[in-house]
Amino acid sequence: MFTGIVEEIGKVSQYNPSDSTGGTSLTITLPPSSDLLSDAHLGDSIAINGVCLTVTTFTPSPPSFTVGIAPETLRLTNLGELRQGSRVNLERAVRADTRMGGHFVQGHVDTVATITKREPDGNAVTLRFAPKSKEVMRYVVYKGFIALDGASLTVTKVDDEEGWWEVMLIAYTQEKIVTAAKEAGSTVNVEVDMTAKYVEKSLQGYLVSLEESGGGIPLLQKMVERIVAQGFS
Repeated sequence: MFTGIVEEIGKVSQYNPSDSTGGTSLTITLPPSSDLLSDAHLGDSIAINGVCLTVTTFTPSPPSFTVGIAPETLRLTNLGELRQGSRVNLERAVRADTRMGGHFVQGHVDTVATITKREPDGNAVTLRFAPKSKEVMRYVVYKGFIALDGASLTVTKVDDEEGWWEVMLIAYTQEKIVTAAKEAGSTVNVEVDMTAKYVEKSLQGYLVSLEESGGGIPLLQKMVERIVAQGFS
């Protein structure tokens, strides 16, 4: 579990598509002053651009660590686009005493999205994203949470019909996450707010049970009537 508050920006020092295990591995080098690995252990989870990965080796000084990337992870995320020198967002898994500065982030990417628009607004910048999978749009709401490359951000505008949303990055955030330097056409990893998924599943189960008992249709009618009444008022 993560908070979406990026702790450090690391740099890819090695991307090996076929390591000694026959899989893909990624080595990240940290700034000399970084304390990200101060309490690290083999098997720890670290989010790299929003993807929860397992530390297989690490070196405290100079600070660097290696993770393995499964084929499924490469298919669902943009980690396959990383190359030597690429900068990445990093966050360690939360502890029981961690302050929840962002929102609950699992590190399980739902889809990737493409930046379709980048627009300065004073000292801030607005980014527009179009997801590869349009199914995630039902979980994206105005002023809701969304994790982009592992960073917890607030949705400032949504267009369900065209299939996009926007976020605004303040000056401080632009200095702390790699997403701020990405141009139109670049991709980001997307994880929607998992709370929305649980609410959806619970509501579906509730409606199914009502329908089986014969009470589903009247309930839906009342819900629609209430929404229509509020709209006209």
